[in-house]
This record gives sequence, C-alpha cells and structure tokens, in this order.
Amino acid sequence: MGYGAIFVWETIGTALLILLGTGVVANAVLKNTNGNNGGTLFINVGWGFAVFTGASVANPSGAHLNPAVTLGLAIAKKVSWDKVPFYFAGEMAGAIIGAMLCWATYKLQFDKHDEPQNTLGIFSTAPRIPGTAWNLVTEIIGTFVLLIWILESPTVKTGTDGIPQFGNSALGYAGVAFVVLVIGTSLGGPTGYAINPARDLGPRLAYAFLMPIKGKGDGNWGYSWVPVVGPLVGGALAALLSLALPAS
Repeated sequence: MGYGAIFVWETIGTALLILLGTGVVANAVLKNTNGNNGGTLFINVGWGFAVFTGASVANPSGAHLNPAVTLGLAIAKKVSWDKVPFYFAGEMAGAIIGAMLCWATYKLQFDKHDEPQNTLGIFSTAPRIPGTAWNLVTEIIGTFVLLIWILESPTVKTGTDGIPQFGNSALGYAGVAFVVLVIGTSLGGPTGYAINPARDLGPRLAYAFLMPIKGKGDGNWGYSWVPVVGPLVGGALAALLSLALPAS
C-alpha cells in the first residue's frame, strides 16, 4: 500500500477510535447527558468497541491506530520502516480530528459543565497516584500485553489434515477489542491505560490549543510524556520478545 493511502486510512480509523473513545468518557462525565455517571465499566466497554469500529474501517492499512503497534510491528519485521512515519502521521492527525469531533458533539454540555477546569480527563489520561517511574511501568505493562497478543495470537493456518485452523483470526477486530477491554478493566486503574501515544497526545494537544472550552484546565504537560514513552517501550519490548520466541 502506498504512503498516502496509509496516511488516509490511519487518519480515518484513528479519528473514529478517538471520537468514540473520548465520546464515551464525555457521556459519562459531563452533566446533562444520557450517560452521566455511567461508571468505569461503561467507559471501558465503550473504548473496547471504539477500537473495534476504528480498526474495522482502517483495515486496508492494517489498522494500527497506535504508534506503539506500528513500532512493535516494525521491530518484529512485519511492516517496513519506511512506512512508519506515515503511520505515525495518520495516527496523530486522526487523534486530533477525533478529539475535536467529540468536543463538537458535546459542545452544549461543555458550555454548561460546572467544572470546566477538570475536563482534560475526558480526552487524556492521568495517574490516580502520581509517581513517574511506576506510572511508566504501568503503561509499559499494559501496552506489552496488547502487543504480545497482536504479535503472538494464533492466526489462520492449514493443519496437517488440510483443515483450516482459524485461531483468533476468526474473531476479526473484535478480538483486539476484547483485549483492550480486559486491559482497561484489569490494568487501567492506576493511569487510565493510554497504551497508545496518539490516543493520549493527540487529544491533549487538541484540548490545550484548539478547543474553545471556557475555563478549561491546562494540558498537564509534566505528565504528558509518560503515556507516550511508556507505550512505545512496552510495544518495543513485546516485539523483541516475539523475535526471540521459537516459531510456532
């Protein structure tokens, strides 16, 4: 696939991912919505199926939607390095667009929300207990789980009897949605499980510089590098392990 097509499909898919993912948080957090106080499980399920939706649409490009996925696949020799910048660019552009579409959807609720200074969390993650080293470890572990599943989950192959064995590939993108859901419900407590640099940084940039939310808070830039570096490290470690494992 050409560079331009990669950029387009990753932009569209990531925009859908972020629109629906941040949208479910907005629905749960903002006042005067039908989903107000939906709770953590409500949010985790929404994010899981946001992944399913965005990935399904971005299938032509391989549906990375995540720089940590792109990096891991490149290290594992499953995508060529010359394509990596175009994946990254599409993922970041889509994340910013998706966040802005979420704001537009809930514009009236943002206008009426009585704590505008606390709305960054709708778009980007933050630790419940700040501690840079351990926050970083949490993001590394969560992303490692995602990438090792992507790299080592069994795919379709033909058995010795000639009968196809579909493995997890039969689930399509629902499989990765299930993995994201369980990461959120099990590992998402400490930091909000960014597990995706574009998912966190793109909306953070959009919130800080583009969204006209009166009285909004700052971008929490002191923490902003953790959900970027942690997922990239986790993705790289999973890819290195994948290369070291014996062939199945």
